[in-house]
Amino acid sequence: MTGSGEHMGRARERLTALLVEASTGALGAAGGHVAGVYLRSGTPGLLRLATLVGLPGPLFRPWWRLHVDRPFPVADAYRLGVRVVLPDATEMVRRYPQFAAGLPFQFGSVYTPVPGAEPSFGVLTVLRPATPDTVDELPDLDRLGRLAERLGAGLRELVAEEGDAAVAWEGEPVCIRPPAPRPGAARVGRFTWDPVTSAVRADDRLHALLGMAPEDFPGTGAELAVAVTPDDADDVLTALHETAAGKPPHSPLRVRAVDGAPLLLEMWPPPGTADPSLVSGIVVDPGPAAAADGAADLLPQGVFCMDRSGIVRYANPALVHLAGRPRSELLGRPVWEAMPWLSGPPYDDHWRGALLARGPVHFQVRCEDVAEGECLALSLHPGSDLITCTVVPASRIDPAVHLPRPAEPDATAQPGAVAEPGAAAGLGRPAGPGVPGGPSMAPLYRPIALAIALTDAVTAQQVSAVVMQELLPAFGGRRLAIYLLQDRHLYLAWETGFPPGFLAPFDGVGLDARIPGVEALTTGRPLFFESMRQLARTYPGLALDADVGARAFLPLIASGRPVGTCILGFDVERGFSTEERTVLTALAGLIAHAMEKARRYDSEAALARGLQQALLPRRLSAHPRVETAGRYLPGTQGMDVGGDWYDVVGAGDGLALVIGDVQGHGVQAAATMGQLRSAVRAFALGDRPPDEVLSGTNRLLIDLDPGQFASCCYLRLDPATGLVRIARAGHPQPLLRDPDGRTRVLEIPGGVVLGVDPRARYPVTELELAPDAILALYTDGLVERPGADIDDGIAALAAALSEAGAAPGRPGGRTLTGVADRLTATARHATDRPDDVALLLATRRPEPAPGG
Repeated sequence: MTGSGEHMGRARERLTALLVEASTGALGAAGGHVAGVYLRSGTPGLLRLATLVGLPGPLFRPWWRLHVDRPFPVADAYRLGVRVVLPDATEMVRRYPQFAAGLPFQFGSVYTPVPGAEPSFGVLTVLRPATPDTVDELPDLDRLGRLAERLGAGLRELVAEEGDAAVAWEGEPVCIRPPAPRPGAARVGRFTWDPVTSAVRADDRLHALLGMAPEDFPGTGAELAVAVTPDDADDVLTALHETAAGKPPHSPLRVRAVDGAPLLLEMWPPPGTADPSLVSGIVVDPGPAAAADGAADLLPQGVFCMDRSGIVRYANPALVHLAGRPRSELLGRPVWEAMPWLSGPPYDDHWRGALLARGPVHFQVRCEDVAEGECLALSLHPGSDLITCTVVPASRIDPAVHLPRPAEPDATAQPGAVAEPGAAAGLGRPAGPGVPGGPSMAPLYRPIALAIALTDAVTAQQVSAVVMQELLPAFGGRRLAIYLLQDRHLYLAWETGFPPGFLAPFDGVGLDARIPGVEALTTGRPLFFESMRQLARTYPGLALDADVGARAFLPLIASGRPVGTCILGFDVERGFSTEERTVLTALAGLIAHAMEKARRYDSEAALARGLQQALLPRRLSAHPRVETAGRYLPGTQGMDVGGDWYDVVGAGDGLALVIGDVQGHGVQAAATMGQLRSAVRAFALGDRPPDEVLSGTNRLLIDLDPGQFASCCYLRLDPATGLVRIARAGHPQPLLRDPDGRTRVLEIPGGVVLGVDPRARYPVTELELAPDAILALYTDGLVERPGADIDDGIAALAAALSEAGAAPGRPGGRTLTGVADRLTATARHATDRPDDVALLLATRRPEPAPGG
């Protein structure tokens, strides 16, 4: 077992090294200041942030995990396998409003898929300054693509050796400090140290910085420490050994050289080297920076600096006094731990704005434990590698300067009371005064994101899916159930995370039952239980699905009308602050309104589907010499019903075949389709010529004035001779497959679509349908694809028809229904079908042999 654990550990180290190399390289490739890699996880459909360079990880906890089906740029890049470029916030809002709602700051970004197994391993992400020009024109994007390809090659090699599980990321991301700006050649020196042999190798710049010839340079780690800083040599040697053990210092070591000049030492175990135990390091003479620190020490206002990973690097005496903590408790710690009064809403958004938009940010904060409870005014000034923050009592600032009012502290909040929400939520450790980005961030981001997402959800199932994907991660929940009210009973509409069959006894429960889901709805008040023991005491005898955890029962009420109940379940005990209770109650109102709208939509959709099914032919008119087959598939977007139709009608001693497409979807389109179908049938039964059929139907549609138009293709077939007379009104050209398998597009002259020009004319074309040939009529939903030319779709359909086999019904051939199924197979299995699909096939049977 130990050997297996060590093997898995080495695989994880290799994976981390590949990700770190790609992330740090991506910063320069696209001119970015933040980079990271999202990888697929062991949970289907879930991406996790694996590495993050240039940002404090906990501050961006809500974006640690993303569903691949959400409308986010990372998800699109992963799912579609294409690079997504957002040059600025305007483009972000236009294309990804939910993403922009969570990070409403001015920055650009690039998302490059990491090629591998389908669809991809993950996405290499870079955030960069916003630019008015398109980022696609930057030549460094080619470098970014090569980095993604190199990462993909490394991951494929790892999969080949260790299996797919080796590249599935679970847990928190690895957060890395961005590479420090390169000092001048004479002010920085590099070295490596081997902890096994203690041998030190240095470059010429380190020799020059320490003022010694290469032959005089010390050969061991202990001698190096003394040469750099005699007074602090023990600290340097300790840091070397800790770095070799995988625990590098949180911040550069500040030491004094032999002449008393300040020096900075930074060291790390470099990933991807042949010997991972080697320690690399730099020695920096900060030069003027030290003088700047000295000048800041004399300033009357508080000043501190933090790097892009959130670590406090400098604090002057005035800041130490305002914070009420010694400098040793500030330096080298994350700012939200060093100064917990700067964490949580709304301050987390200020930090995010400074880190992402890189513009000055001003705000006020009040904390009873700081500066005798006085309100403090903060100004954040981002630089390339540091954020400089000034802190002064608000009473001393210029009253002409406009600053936002400080947020009042929540007297009822319970810092630290929110328990570990679990790995599935991706929220990490408990939220509290020192931990930004946990469940306490929900009031800032999730209400906006949930509201935007709900605007795109039109069915009850879509609303429930949005709630699961947006609400559960925000508060760390693992279970969700939504009950809807119908005839004074609650029926289960959606569930996830509960034990199989547990909720079945509560499906259809009446409003007189004494259970929390019912009482929350009937009283209109949400119910919160911090533990299952509390729930059991309040409702003795109630069946419970777990021994531990917390539950929230939210009434869904829209405009004063009860809609249902939403139940949130947590795997651990936790408290609910006043702020969280308020937000959850407000979110329940959003869900209720969306669900009420969805129920009305579902009712209208059911009506439209019923209307459409009633209007489509149950069976097609038959003839001994002609075989026909039709298929109809509704679109998967919007109402799921539309105006496509087909029909076969007896016309004298022949058959009339028609296919059409009414513009739009929904009840109106279906109703118009029904009127047109009835008109065409009436003209066909009278055996009117094709041009008169289309002209008469055109005038009828104009007289009805439904505000819609339609395309149509109408033909009359003589089964005995095979003569076809055909007319077309703005409809796609038919296809003809000859008995030998050759398929061509019929170039049929046509007129404008129906419903536009009352004087329109529709020329008639004659052709012969040979026995065993197949004539195909179709609507554009079968051949159109977003971003592709319709001619390419028609060519693909023609190729598929050509490959459909020998003559239907003949030895070795397919039936005509089989051909129809094959031509619509791709569309039938597509989950994202934007338009309806209709197909009508016809073939003539050979004339029976004499005496047959």
